[in-house]
Amino acid sequence: MKLPRDVSGPELVKALRVLDYIVDRQRGSHVRVTTQRDGEHHEVVPHHHPIKVGTLSGILKSVAAHHGLTVEELLAKLGL
Repeated sequence: MKLPRDVSGPELVKALRVLDYIVDRQRGSHVRVTTQRDGEHHEVVPHHHPIKVGTLSGILKSVAAHHGLTVEELLAKLGL
């Protein structure tokens, strides 16, 4: 699995809307998004361009696990 290397924070926040994530709050350069789908889940997304690969990987793994998807399935669903 190869992660995209050029995803920015705002792009990821926008892509997560597919899974009903909404911006909960922002503090500095970090945005917290929340969804109620499949139970409540929060994730913090750095508002950087691009997001570091390790950070992106951690966010995607957490979101995928919450929704019962693989990272590959999640990337396809988000269009990344």
